[in-house]
Amino acid sequence: MKPLLILLSFFISFASVQGQNFSEADQFMLNNQKLLGDDQALLIYKDGKVIYQKQLGDFRPNMQAPIGESSQWLTAALVMILVQEGKISLDDNIGKYLPIFPKWMKGYITIRHCLSHTDGIEADKQGAGKMFQRNSFTTLEDEVNHYAEKRAIANNPGVWFQYNQIGTNIVGRVLEVATKKKFDRLIQEKLFRPLNMRMTTFSNYTSAISPFDGAKSTPVEFMNFMSMLLNKGMFNGKQILTEASIAELMKIQTAGALNKFTPPFMNGYSYGLGTWIEGKDGKLVSAVSPTNPFVWIDYCKGYACILLAKKERPVLKRELYDQLQTLVDAQFSGTCK
Repeated sequence: MKPLLILLSFFISFASVQGQNFSEADQFMLNNQKLLGDDQALLIYKDGKVIYQKQLGDFRPNMQAPIGESSQWLTAALVMILVQEGKISLDDNIGKYLPIFPKWMKGYITIRHCLSHTDGIEADKQGAGKMFQRNSFTTLEDEVNHYAEKRAIANNPGVWFQYNQIGTNIVGRVLEVATKKKFDRLIQEKLFRPLNMRMTTFSNYTSAISPFDGAKSTPVEFMNFMSMLLNKGMFNGKQILTEASIAELMKIQTAGALNKFTPPFMNGYSYGLGTWIEGKDGKLVSAVSPTNPFVWIDYCKGYACILLAKKERPVLKRELYDQLQTLVDAQFSGTCK
């Protein structure tokens, strides 16, 4: 009984010994459990370690769950690794790797255009609000060839921002051709293994993989990724991304583009490479998904947060994300210079 009491005391005081009190964040999870999901986990990272975690239901921080549109953050990081290795450039035309695009007069679109949703390719016929209803392609190559052959250029690349899966999935296929490896194998080798993300995967055995929204991960493993971004590209003594690569990811890429379509959940944010930017300077960034998860990194206050549910949920209201962010942020001091 005594060891059990000691253990319970440890968990109760876990936050307070760090100088924070996340009881209001706990209450937020309970009050919104029906909307957020019965099974969910919250992790907060600062100063080299997870300083707080909370779980509801039977979901644990080491269990796998879909991460939806946050997947593109991982894809963008993989791109920057290959840029560092000199295998590709952000400003390479996709026609350099995918000959089918020049054939249909689209070869001049760049990797940067694709990752920043400024490629200009016509969105899904159902309308922007239904853009994630993907066709039943069996391979990423089939899907990307469809975009080359069947989708028109609606506007010149760089002219407007139109958020959808097309550009990110084109980039995934570019990486396959540039490295002669399937996307899921490539990202395992270059990103997931160095970050100890053994349960994170893009593998899909029923249809084409989606570099845009097809990954599954765990709260702990996705926090490994975010901690690397927060710690100037370092993880366990290894330099995964350079500081210059991270700066490029977090730089606003869409400042000169007209807003053709931004999901209502993300109204008011700018966009980098696979990354939403909640401000003007890239100091507060996220790959938040309106279905799952809520994630962000605050470079000013030096912390990262993830709330991941076991199952994807219907699109939520932005107010929930803002409320959680406010509650967590209030526990940290510091401002940007």
